[in-house]
Amino acid sequence: MKVLVIEDDPTVGQFVKRGLEEQRWGVDLVADGEEGERRAGSESYDVVILDMRLPGKSGLQVLQGLRARGFERPVLVLTAQDAVDAKVQTLRAGADDYVTKPFAFEELLARVEALARRPRALASQVLRVGDLTLDRDTREVRRGDELIDLTPKEYAVLEYLMRHAGKVMSRTLITEYAWGYHFDPGTNIVDVVITHLRKKVDAKHDRKLISTVRGVGYVVKG
Repeated sequence: MKVLVIEDDPTVGQFVKRGLEEQRWGVDLVADGEEGERRAGSESYDVVILDMRLPGKSGLQVLQGLRARGFERPVLVLTAQDAVDAKVQTLRAGADDYVTKPFAFEELLARVEALARRPRALASQVLRVGDLTLDRDTREVRRGDELIDLTPKEYAVLEYLMRHAGKVMSRTLITEYAWGYHFDPGTNIVDVVITHLRKKVDAKHDRKLISTVRGVGYVVKG
C-alpha cells in the first residue's frame, strides 16, 4: 500500500509517516498544498491523508481540485476544526473520512486501512443499504422509490450511519459528527433523532434497517 501524507506540521507529518511505515506501508510526505495536489494527481496512491491548513493551497482547495479532475482514490482529512459545519463542508467537497486533531494513531491507522480496502466503485457519492439510498450530491434520500424528507440533523445522522453501514456507531461518535461537541450523557438528542429517522425510514416497511445495540449505539444494515 502507498500513502501520500500532505501535512505542513513536521511533528505531525513525521509521526504519521513513521507510524504507517512501521506497518510496512510506503509513505511520501509533502508539506505544501500545491505540491501535494500535483503529486496526488500524477502518482499512484492508495490513500491520501490531507491536512486542512496548508501553505500554497489550503487542504480544502486541494481536495476540490483533485475531485474536479476526477481523482477517485480515498482522501482522509486531518482537521483541527471540530465544528459540524467544517466537517460537513469537508465531506461535501469529496473527503471520504476525517480525523480531528489531536488524534490517536490507532484510530488513524484503522480509518486508513478501511479506506484502502474500499473498492473504487464504492467511492460513489450514492450510499446504499438495502433499498435505502442517500445521494450526497443532491442530498436526496429514498427508500425504494419513495423520497424521504429529512431535517439537516436527521440527514447528518443517517449519512454517518450509512457511511459506516454494518458497524455499530456509539452515541458519542454520532453526536460529535452531527453536532460538533462531545456527548453529554444527560441529553437524549441522538435517541430523539433516531426515533424520527425510524418513523421516516422504517415505519412503512417490514424490513427494518435501523437497529439499536443496547448500551452501545446504533447501526444501519440491510
